[in-house]
Amino acid sequence: MLEVGTPAPDFTLNDKDGGAVTLSQFRGKKVVLYFYPKDSTPGCTRQACAFAMQYAEFRRRGVVVIGVSRDSEASHRRFAENNSLPFILLSDPERTAIEAYGVWQEKKNYGKVSMGVVRSTYIIDENGIIERVMPKVKPDTNAAEILEYLK
Repeated sequence: MLEVGTPAPDFTLNDKDGGAVTLSQFRGKKVVLYFYPKDSTPGCTRQACAFAMQYAEFRRRGVVVIGVSRDSEASHRRFAENNSLPFILLSDPERTAIEAYGVWQEKKNYGKVSMGVVRSTYIIDENGIIERVMPKVKPDTNAAEILEYLK
Protein backbone atom coordinates (compact mmCIF):
# COMPACT_ATOMS: atom_id res chain seq x y z
CA MET A 1 0.00 0.00 0.00
CA LEU A 2 1.13 3.53 -0.68
CA GLU A 3 1.67 6.04 2.09
CA VAL A 4 0.03 9.34 2.96
CA GLY A 5 1.94 12.28 1.52
CA THR A 6 3.21 10.49 -1.58
CA PRO A 7 2.15 11.43 -5.11
CA ALA A 8 -0.72 9.29 -6.38
CA PRO A 9 0.50 7.19 -9.33
CA ASP A 10 -1.13 8.40 -12.53
CA PHE A 11 -2.85 5.90 -14.83
CA THR A 12 -5.19 5.76 -17.79
CA LEU A 13 -7.91 3.08 -17.84
CA ASN A 14 -11.15 2.59 -19.74
CA ASP A 15 -14.51 3.29 -18.16
CA LYS A 16 -17.65 1.21 -18.60
CA ASP A 17 -18.29 2.84 -21.98
CA GLY A 18 -14.77 2.32 -23.35
CA GLY A 19 -13.68 5.92 -22.79
CA ALA A 20 -10.16 6.55 -21.51
CA VAL A 21 -10.00 8.13 -18.05
CA THR A 22 -6.72 9.47 -16.65
CA LEU A 23 -6.37 10.13 -12.93
CA SER A 24 -4.47 13.39 -13.47
CA GLN A 25 -7.43 14.86 -15.40
CA PHE A 26 -9.04 15.40 -11.98
CA ARG A 27 -6.30 17.66 -10.59
CA GLY A 28 -7.95 20.50 -8.74
CA LYS A 29 -10.55 18.13 -7.27
CA LYS A 30 -10.41 15.68 -4.41
CA VAL A 31 -10.69 12.06 -5.59
CA VAL A 32 -11.96 8.98 -3.76
CA LEU A 33 -10.27 6.07 -5.51
CA TYR A 34 -11.58 2.74 -4.32
CA PHE A 35 -10.45 -0.71 -5.38
CA TYR A 36 -12.77 -3.68 -5.09
CA PRO A 37 -12.52 -7.39 -6.00
CA LYS A 38 -15.41 -8.12 -8.41
CA ASP A 39 -18.56 -6.66 -9.93
CA SER A 40 -21.94 -8.01 -8.84
CA THR A 41 -20.70 -9.92 -5.79
CA PRO A 42 -22.56 -9.26 -2.52
CA GLY A 43 -19.89 -7.15 -0.74
CA CYS A 44 -18.90 -5.19 -3.83
CA THR A 45 -22.53 -4.48 -4.68
CA ARG A 46 -23.22 -3.22 -1.15
CA GLN A 47 -20.13 -1.00 -1.28
CA ALA A 48 -21.01 0.44 -4.70
CA CYS A 49 -24.63 1.04 -3.69
CA ALA A 50 -23.48 2.83 -0.52
CA PHE A 51 -21.37 5.16 -2.69
CA ALA A 52 -24.35 5.64 -5.02
CA MET A 53 -26.66 6.53 -2.12
CA GLN A 54 -24.15 9.14 -0.88
CA TYR A 55 -23.13 10.33 -4.36
CA ALA A 56 -25.06 13.61 -4.21
CA GLU A 57 -23.13 14.54 -1.06
CA PHE A 58 -19.80 13.67 -2.68
CA ARG A 59 -20.72 15.85 -5.67
CA ARG A 60 -21.85 18.68 -3.41
CA ARG A 61 -18.38 18.62 -1.87
CA GLY A 62 -16.74 18.55 -5.33
CA VAL A 63 -15.35 15.05 -4.78
CA VAL A 64 -14.87 12.62 -7.68
CA VAL A 65 -15.64 8.95 -6.92
CA ILE A 66 -13.85 6.28 -8.95
CA GLY A 67 -14.18 2.52 -8.50
CA VAL A 68 -11.55 0.17 -9.97
CA SER A 69 -11.59 -3.59 -10.45
CA ARG A 70 -10.21 -6.14 -12.93
CA ASP A 71 -13.66 -6.63 -14.48
CA SER A 72 -14.27 -5.87 -18.15
CA GLU A 73 -15.93 -2.73 -19.48
CA ALA A 74 -19.04 -4.79 -20.33
CA SER A 75 -19.18 -6.16 -16.78
CA HIS A 76 -18.89 -2.62 -15.39
CA ARG A 77 -21.66 -1.43 -17.72
CA ARG A 78 -24.03 -4.18 -16.49
CA PHE A 79 -23.01 -3.56 -12.85
CA ALA A 80 -23.65 0.19 -13.19
CA GLU A 81 -26.98 -0.29 -15.00
CA ASN A 82 -28.27 -2.97 -12.62
CA ASN A 83 -27.45 -0.87 -9.54
CA SER A 84 -27.94 2.71 -10.87
CA LEU A 85 -24.31 3.61 -10.17
CA PRO A 86 -23.69 7.26 -11.12
CA PHE A 87 -19.92 7.36 -10.59
CA ILE A 88 -16.92 6.27 -12.67
CA LEU A 89 -16.03 2.57 -12.85
CA LEU A 90 -12.68 1.72 -14.42
CA SER A 91 -11.59 -1.59 -15.90
CA ASP A 92 -8.07 -2.71 -14.97
CA PRO A 93 -7.64 -6.24 -16.39
CA GLU A 94 -3.85 -5.83 -16.63
CA ARG A 95 -3.71 -4.67 -12.97
CA THR A 96 -1.92 -1.42 -13.92
CA ALA A 97 -3.47 0.75 -11.20
CA ILE A 98 -4.20 -2.19 -8.92
CA GLU A 99 -0.50 -3.01 -8.65
CA ALA A 100 0.65 0.64 -8.65
CA TYR A 101 -1.50 1.23 -5.55
CA GLY A 102 -0.39 -1.99 -3.83
CA VAL A 103 -3.82 -3.56 -3.52
CA TRP A 104 -2.94 -6.83 -5.34
CA GLN A 105 -2.12 -8.93 -2.32
CA GLU A 106 -2.24 -12.39 -0.84
CA LYS A 107 -5.69 -13.17 0.52
CA LYS A 108 -6.95 -15.98 2.69
CA ASN A 109 -10.47 -17.25 2.26
CA TYR A 110 -11.67 -20.31 4.18
CA GLY A 111 -8.05 -21.41 4.62
CA LYS A 112 -7.25 -21.09 0.91
CA VAL A 113 -4.48 -18.65 -0.03
CA SER A 114 -4.70 -16.78 -3.33
CA MET A 115 -3.78 -13.45 -4.87
CA GLY A 116 -6.46 -10.83 -5.37
CA VAL A 117 -7.60 -7.27 -4.92
CA VAL A 118 -7.84 -6.25 -1.28
CA ARG A 119 -10.77 -3.86 -0.86
CA SER A 120 -9.01 -0.53 -0.22
CA THR A 121 -9.66 3.18 -0.63
CA TYR A 122 -7.40 6.16 -1.23
CA ILE A 123 -8.35 9.79 -0.83
CA ILE A 124 -6.27 11.93 -3.18
CA ASP A 125 -6.08 15.69 -2.67
CA GLU A 126 -6.46 18.43 -5.27
CA ASN A 127 -2.71 18.37 -6.01
CA GLY A 128 -2.56 14.62 -6.69
CA ILE A 129 -1.09 13.72 -3.29
CA ILE A 130 -2.40 10.80 -1.24
CA GLU A 131 -4.21 12.32 1.72
CA ARG A 132 -5.61 9.18 3.34
CA VAL A 133 -5.11 5.44 2.97
CA MET A 134 -7.88 3.07 4.04
CA PRO A 135 -6.78 -0.58 3.75
CA LYS A 136 -9.17 -3.52 4.09
CA VAL A 137 -12.30 -1.35 4.28
CA LYS A 138 -15.74 -2.71 5.09
CA PRO A 139 -18.14 -2.48 2.15
CA ASP A 140 -21.12 -1.29 4.17
CA THR A 141 -19.38 1.60 5.95
CA ASN A 142 -16.67 2.79 3.53
CA ALA A 143 -18.65 5.64 1.89
CA ALA A 144 -19.98 6.95 5.22
CA GLU A 145 -16.49 6.85 6.80
CA ILE A 146 -15.10 8.90 3.92
CA LEU A 147 -17.84 11.52 4.20
CA GLU A 148 -17.25 11.74 7.94
CA TYR A 149 -13.53 12.23 7.30
CA LEU A 150 -14.22 14.95 4.72
CA LYS A 151 -16.30 17.05 7.16
